[in-house]
Amino acid sequence: MFPMSPTSFKPANLSPAPDYDALCVDISAGLQADHAWTSPKYLYDELGSKLFEAICELPEYYPTRTEAAIFEQHGAAIARAVGPGSTLIDLGAGNCAKAASLFPLLHPTQYVALDISYDFLRAALDRLQQRFPQIAMSALGLDFSNQFDLPGSVRSAQRLFFYPGSSIGNFAPDQALAFLQRLRAHSLPDSALLIGVDLVKDKAILDAAYDDALGVTAAFNLNLLRHLNVLLDADFDVRQWQHRGFFDAAKSRIEMHLEARSDLDVTWRGGRRRFARGERIHTENSYKYTPEAFASLLQQAGFEQVQAWTDADEWYAVMHARPLGA
Repeated sequence: MFPMSPTSFKPANLSPAPDYDALCVDISAGLQADHAWTSPKYLYDELGSKLFEAICELPEYYPTRTEAAIFEQHGAAIARAVGPGSTLIDLGAGNCAKAASLFPLLHPTQYVALDISYDFLRAALDRLQQRFPQIAMSALGLDFSNQFDLPGSVRSAQRLFFYPGSSIGNFAPDQALAFLQRLRAHSLPDSALLIGVDLVKDKAILDAAYDDALGVTAAFNLNLLRHLNVLLDADFDVRQWQHRGFFDAAKSRIEMHLEARSDLDVTWRGGRRRFARGERIHTENSYKYTPEAFASLLQQAGFEQVQAWTDADEWYAVMHARPLGA
């Protein structure tokens, strides 16, 4: 139960202690695979989160401004679909700016921000609470890409899972289905999902969005190596690697890689590997969908009443769906 006076709300915070042994095993297994890879979640330490903020301001990176334009143009219809008084659960909240821009539109009763980069999230939420003292706020530092539990402080009534920015594209389609099914499991009949989905478009537009002229996306990707040095006590030399980002039309996905500039050896806690010149570490995918394909995915996951709003060029979609049988 929350205090009755709106001015008495304080942000609630929860950051479980990381299991570094499990983390090391997870990362090491990827680095030692035949084709080395890491989870994109390791892109988001505090510096990575700030670099992603900068990416969102780039002229080449259309998803942020296109999604914002959809909310501006179709905000009234989206608000009618959602209804007031929701428990707004922001998945991968980052600086919380996207959700905050919707507060005057959606009028949530509670805002729950989830992100793996907890310190960055907590600082953002502290600032946000001062602007919206009438909304109960919680910062949860957790990895929601796997199984997760919400604490009892999160209201069960009118849960609205908010997943903007086309982050669902980081999951392969089968993983995306499993993720959406987990959200469905956390949903009651009055719950809903509001999600941003990047759509298939011209390859040149996609390539530029993930390999910008200023090199901000390259810095974001390369920062992962610095983060791994911290997490694993590794000895990656960022100067010996370069960013590669491109659209694979056959797989309908952007791929991001880090490519070795020369033959080199890397060691870390629990492992080592020799990388040949040109060998890559696969760091992220971003799958692109048609509206019909993603609506079908939602239905497979147990959602229905799917509504979609797009921009005029149909580059991007915002979709709202409710649990099956609601």
